[in-house]
Formats: sequence, C-alpha cells, structure tokens
Amino acid sequence: MSFRKIFLLAVVALGIAAFFVFDLGRFLSLEYLKQSQASFEALYASQPLKVSLVYFAIYVAATALSFPGAAIITLAGGAIFGLWWGTLLVSFASSLGATLAFLTSRFVLRDSIEAKFGNRLAEINRGIEKDGAFYLFTLRLIPVVPFFVINLVMGLTKMKALTFYAVSQIGMLAGTLVYVNAGTQLAQIDSLQGILSPALLGSFVLLGVFPLIAKWIVGLMQKRKVYARWASVKPQRFDRNLIVIGAGAGGLVSAYIAAVVKAKVTLVEAHKMGGDCLNYGCVPSKALIKSAKLAHQMRRGETYGLHSTTPTFSFKAVMRRIQDIVRAIEPHDSVERYTGLGVEVLQGYAKLVNPWTVEIKLNDGSTQTLTTRSVVIAAGARPFVPPLPGLEDSGYVTSDTMWDKFGELDEVPKRLVVLGGGPIGCELAQSFARLGSQVTQVEMGPRVMAREDEEVSELARQALMKDGVDVRTGHKALRVENTGGMKALVVEHAGTEERIEFDELLCAVGRSARLTGYGLEELGIPTNKTVETNEYLQTLYPNIYAAGDVAGPYQFTHVASHQAWYAAVNALFGDFKMFKADYRVIPWATFIDPEVARVGLNEQEAQEKGIAVEVTKYGIDDLDRAIADSEAHGFVKALTVPGKDTILGVTIVGTHAGDLLAEYVLAMKHGLGLNKILGTIHTYPTLAEANKYAAGEWKRAHAPQQLLAWVGRFHDWRRG
Repeated sequence: MSFRKIFLLAVVALGIAAFFVFDLGRFLSLEYLKQSQASFEALYASQPLKVSLVYFAIYVAATALSFPGAAIITLAGGAIFGLWWGTLLVSFASSLGATLAFLTSRFVLRDSIEAKFGNRLAEINRGIEKDGAFYLFTLRLIPVVPFFVINLVMGLTKMKALTFYAVSQIGMLAGTLVYVNAGTQLAQIDSLQGILSPALLGSFVLLGVFPLIAKWIVGLMQKRKVYARWASVKPQRFDRNLIVIGAGAGGLVSAYIAAVVKAKVTLVEAHKMGGDCLNYGCVPSKALIKSAKLAHQMRRGETYGLHSTTPTFSFKAVMRRIQDIVRAIEPHDSVERYTGLGVEVLQGYAKLVNPWTVEIKLNDGSTQTLTTRSVVIAAGARPFVPPLPGLEDSGYVTSDTMWDKFGELDEVPKRLVVLGGGPIGCELAQSFARLGSQVTQVEMGPRVMAREDEEVSELARQALMKDGVDVRTGHKALRVENTGGMKALVVEHAGTEERIEFDELLCAVGRSARLTGYGLEELGIPTNKTVETNEYLQTLYPNIYAAGDVAGPYQFTHVASHQAWYAAVNALFGDFKMFKADYRVIPWATFIDPEVARVGLNEQEAQEKGIAVEVTKYGIDDLDRAIADSEAHGFVKALTVPGKDTILGVTIVGTHAGDLLAEYVLAMKHGLGLNKILGTIHTYPTLAEANKYAAGEWKRAHAPQQLLAWVGRFHDWRRG
C-alpha cells in the first residue's frame, strides 16, 4: 500500500476515533438539537455567513467520514436556516461529502477488491456502465437504503465521479426537502421515527417507483423512435409468432422451443439442415480424428504389447466413412423431424423486408412473404479467407470445402500446408499428419492455441511435432506462388522470406459471422464483426434477435444452443419477462491428442484481468487408469479464490479431457467448490478420479499444519 493511501487511512481512522473518544455523538441527538435550537438561531442571526460555512463544513466532514447522525444534522439545517436556505446547504454539502466518501473508497479499497473479486466486479461494472446512473438515482430516492453504504460500494465500481456527484445531487433532493422541512417544525417532532409516518413512507415508495415507470416510458419512446419509419407497414395481424433464419444449432433449438410451446414458427434454411457443425465442423472433424487416431495407434502397437504395423487404407474410404457418419446423424436435424415437431421448414433464402416481414426466395424458384411478431437470426459463420495475393488462382480449401474436395482423392494430400494455429488448424494438422500427409502448419503469432496458457500451447506444439507436423510459429504468410504447376506459400520469418511448397493448402485462420444477404443493411441493424445485441440478444429492433456464431461472443455449437433458449423465450414471452443471456460458465475443448479442455479463467486471462488466483495442479501421469491405458500425460489445473475452494476456472490436458471437464462445469454452475468434489465417490479405476485428486492437492495445500502438529502430540500421548 502506498504512503498516500496509508496517510488517508490514518486521517479517516483518526477522525472516526475522535468521534468516539470525545463522544461527539452526543451532539447528534434529537434532544440536544431541541435544547440548543434557540442558541443556534441566535448565533445565526448575529453571524449568518460564518454559521452557514461552519455548518456546511461539518456536514461535508460527517458525510465523508460516514458518521451516523446525518438525519439530525439535516433537521438542524431546517431548524436554523429555514426551508430554502437549509435545503440549499444540505443538498450541496451532502452531495460533496458523499463524493468524498466515494473517492476515498475508490482510492483506498478498489485495487485490493479488484485483485480478489475482479471477475465478479467486471460483470458489475458492465451493468454500471449501462444503467449505473439510473440505479443510483433510484437508490438515492429511497432513504431506507443507508446512503453511506451506497457511497462506499459505488466507489468500488468504475462509475465516473462527476456522474456520481450529479446523480446524487438530484436524487437526494426530494429526501433532503422532506427532512429539512421536518426540521422547520422541530418543536412538533418527538422522535426520528415520527418523521417517517406511513404517509411519508408511501410517498418515498412512490418516488422509488417513479424511475421504473420513467424507464418504461423512455423505453417505449425509444422503441417508437426505432420503428418510426416502419409504422405505416406494421401489420395488424401476423402470419407467424416466430421466423428463424438459419438451421444450425442456434436456429434448430430456437424453432424447437417455439414448437414445444405451441407457437406458429417457420424455420428457413438455404442449404443443409444442421448447419456447419453437422456438415462441415464438429461431426466430420471428429470422425476424421477417430480414423487418424486409430492409424496412429496401429503404428504404436508395441506400446500395448502388440506388433506395430503401418496401416494400409484407401483415403477415399476414410472420407466415405465420414460422410456415412454425417448421414447417420442427419435425421436428428432433418426437415422431416422438425416438420413432425410442428415447425414449418422452408428451404430457401430469407430476407428481412421490414422488422415484421420476411421475404423467402425458395429453392424451387418461387417466393413467399410472411409476417411475424418476432425474428431470430441464426445465420452462423463462414471460414475467413485472408486476402493473400495468388491464393485464389492457386486454389485452396477451408474447413467447409475440404470434405467434398478431399473426398474425391484416392490418397491423402502428400504435402499439406495448414494456415492457422488455432483449434481447427491444430486438429486438422495432427489428423492429416497421422494419416500420412507431410504437414506444415503456419502460424503468424508466437505460439499455437494462443488463448490457452503458455504451458498448454507448448504441450500442444510438442504433440503436433511428435506426430510429424512441421509447426512454424512466427511465420507471416505473404503470398502464394504457382510456377509451372509448382505451388508454394511464401512466408516471412525473422526478416527473411521462405518458400513452403505444397499440393494442397488449407485455410484455418478463423471464422467470420454471416452478416450480408438477409436485410441487415436495409434495416440499419448495427454490426461489428457480429450482429450487435444487448444482454437479451435483441438487435436494434426489440423484436429481432440474434443467436449463435452470428451474435458471438463465442463460436461454439453448445453456446449457440444455449443462446437459442434465451432468444426464443424472450422473442415469444418478452412482453411479460425477459431473460439475460448467461455466459458465466462456458466450457470448450480442442480435440487434438492429448485433448485440451477449459472452463472459466486460465492463468493467462486472470493475469490480464488483474484477478488474484490460487493455482492447484495434478499430473495425470500419476493416475492409475491413465497408466493402465498408456495415456499417462497431461494435467488438471484448477484456479480458485486465494484461500478458498471456490472454482474460478479449470484447464485439463489429457485423454478425454473434454469429458472430464463436465464435472467442473457442473460444480461452477451450481457454486460447488473443490471440497465437494473431493467428498464425492469416484469409480476406481477411471480417468474421472483425476478431478478428485486435483481437489485433494488443494486440500493438502490447505491442511491446518498447527492443528495436525497438536494431533500428532495427542497420538504420542495416547501411546504413552
């Protein structure tokens, strides 16, 4: 703690100590005020300016130091100065003192509070940034909330001091008037409780409700303003309760929920039902990973006491198996299934004509126009292709197009360049290397999987290189050259250009939301890499929602499904109750070998956000089942609140890490700590025991050593 903080704390402590040591509280009683009223009035009559300034200073100091008795000082203001001059003095003195308390709290306490509770405070600050002034105003209107608590708590947030002062000045005015006016009638007051009569309390309640009514009116006016240019085309009746654009995970779940609650819903999809995950992403990539892993295990047969062998296979057969798996899962997301559930499925391109009208160009060439009360946009995302010179001419594939193109090959690509070191690039690079491709992975950044901790990134790099991937980090792609049929990617590294020859180039540098082609531009709906939404997933138009990859902030199938619930329920029942999308516990996994799975914070994020954490780590190389399976590598790393078992985040590296993570996701969702996991019986021998042993590591680190020493002495005594 700095000297200035220590000095300020000392001043505050001395002030509070003086208050109690000299029993200054006796001057802040109703009896003393009534007894001294005549003396104060006489003094004010003789020296009005001096008495006013002294009173102002006392009020500021008392409020700044959060002394009890503000109500008595306010009554004194009314008794001595009268209604208008007393109100003026009290209003400015109370606001200035409150702001000093606010700034003291911020200067002395905020850094330490942020270090311990930064993650929670960040969420509060987002709310303060959006609606902080409104809620402070509401609290100021209701005097049953202790004002000194408001001053100190608001100081811990990122509310601007000027905003705090201005809102306090206005918000406390009504209460100040009531108390100062009561002070002018001091002779008739027997107790402070007498001021707060049922009628007066009722008035305060009405004052407290007024901002809520005002907010509703403001919201209504904003809504009218947004819809103003469309007022003439708003239909009197609607064909549908909900239209969903896109049949990926977000769209399918939105339509399903609407059908379950008996809403009339239409789902529009231009291409394949199931979206990217079923057709190009999660499902086919995991099928490829499984084939590649089996080929890898065949080469390592001696690890299991068997003969190692080089797998012989038709790559076309591998790709055919992947397509068979996609077809096997297709019925879950099919037109027939959703039609059977009560969803009208239209295959074509949807476009928003106005906030309530959707024009659909069907794949058969016809056009259909429908009106709807609400819309959910779930248009998904597409692979991002960098603007590299020569790339289009030389040819490339993405995680979307590779399945069809590679499905025509008899053998794996001999030389494959994977552009990108994120999860998709790492999964596909390792898989093709295990199937026999000569893979070069190019990443512009200093490491692969940059969102993970450095040790995780390093383990991923080592795993890829062990399988034969030539991982080149710190290499910036410049252009693609095609000379006489010889294709090469030209990269820059350490100021020098290098050529990497290839037969196929796979772009895996990320995905971008689909933001064009369905009317966002015409309606003026703001976008910034994704469709801009509020916490309820509403766009600029409150009846138009967005969910999934097109909305962000996460591009995961399970998050799209999660968001879809909020979007659909808010769209259908938002007039009665709105639900804020909850992103507090979001898990994800990268299915390289060994797998990397995470939920919540990792060390890298905790450091960036300034959140203090305690790290507990358990090595899976010590786990019996992992040893038996010859998979004894990786770790479980748990981040907790220092000194507590509250889980802030978990990273697991190892076989089946994605499955093991589920226990921690459940624990974080329901507020269960490591002690609860430690106290849960886990089947032996299973990989899930790693979670229990990680909790055991935390428990050992927090064992009460002094108590155990005394227990040891007790046992010594028992042995005589």
